[in-house]
Amino acid sequence: MKLTARKIAEALNGTVEGNAEIVVSSLSKIEEGKPGTLSFLANPKYTSHIYHTQASIVIVNKDFVATEKINATLIRVGDPYSAFADLLEMYQQSKGKPSGISVKAAIDPTAVVGKDVYIGDFVSVGEYAVIGDGCFLYPNTAVGRHCKVGENTTLYAGVKVYDDCIIGNKCTLHAGVVIGADGFGFAPQQNKNYRKVPQIGNVVIEDNVEIGANTCIDRATLGSTRIRKGAIIDNLVQIAHNVEIGENTAVAAQTGISGSTRIGSHCVLAGQTGFAGHLNIADGTIVTAQSGVGRNIKTENTVYEGSPAFKHKDFQKSYIHFRRLNDLVNRVNELENKLKKLTTQ
Repeated sequence: MKLTARKIAEALNGTVEGNAEIVVSSLSKIEEGKPGTLSFLANPKYTSHIYHTQASIVIVNKDFVATEKINATLIRVGDPYSAFADLLEMYQQSKGKPSGISVKAAIDPTAVVGKDVYIGDFVSVGEYAVIGDGCFLYPNTAVGRHCKVGENTTLYAGVKVYDDCIIGNKCTLHAGVVIGADGFGFAPQQNKNYRKVPQIGNVVIEDNVEIGANTCIDRATLGSTRIRKGAIIDNLVQIAHNVEIGENTAVAAQTGISGSTRIGSHCVLAGQTGFAGHLNIADGTIVTAQSGVGRNIKTENTVYEGSPAFKHKDFQKSYIHFRRLNDLVNRVNELENKLKKLTTQ
């Protein structure tokens, strides 16, 4: 796809500074820019690269002020990162998508399949399942009995959706996602064995949710495990039975959320965070990486850190003492030795 700076600016409602007719045919990172490519500058940490990049066009903030000569043509926009995301989407769409239903797919006669869908090789669609218009089911995907997949939703290769689960419109589930496996419900017995507790609920994923590769979301014991609209979930996340993830909440990789915990709306859970079960986490909560949350968070829009996690500012103050702990121990030992000598004398 070849575009001039003028055409790109028109698409992004931006203004051109430089050669409006220069042509680009691919995209690049600003520090690795090459002639004929388009890049962007959104993070101030990368500002130095704009003065040396070989990229032909760079998207910058409308308020950007250069302190040195820039060889590239600039396109000034309100939000460079969002503008570049728009271009990536345009580029992806230009590559086209697969279409049609493979003869190697196994679709139960009772299933309902919408219009303009793609169903790849070895896809399985179970009894009375509903696949909405415009869906993409890539090879080796399995959709169980009585499931519903909303319109314009994409299930990439190897996604497994167990019976009775519901996925909304415009969702994206990346390769290897498992929706609706049994929750981790086992009752201890007197003989020290475990008895499995049947998990008869389901998973409900609302509209515009994206779920990363190899993430697992367990079905509820009763009722539904629920992912609210607009949530974004990274790769390798474990969400247990009866959990609720609020609207527009972001969950980073390797996070684990135990059963029946409710995460509020607009929260950010950084990588490798862990949550005990039966908790309520207030809207707007931010939990920093590798933190462990073992109690309710009741105050909205707060930041928590540590394991066990407590408020970020208190953690930072405490961390000063953590780092000095060895010195403090040595000083106490020294004082004890001096006190012992004085007592002996």
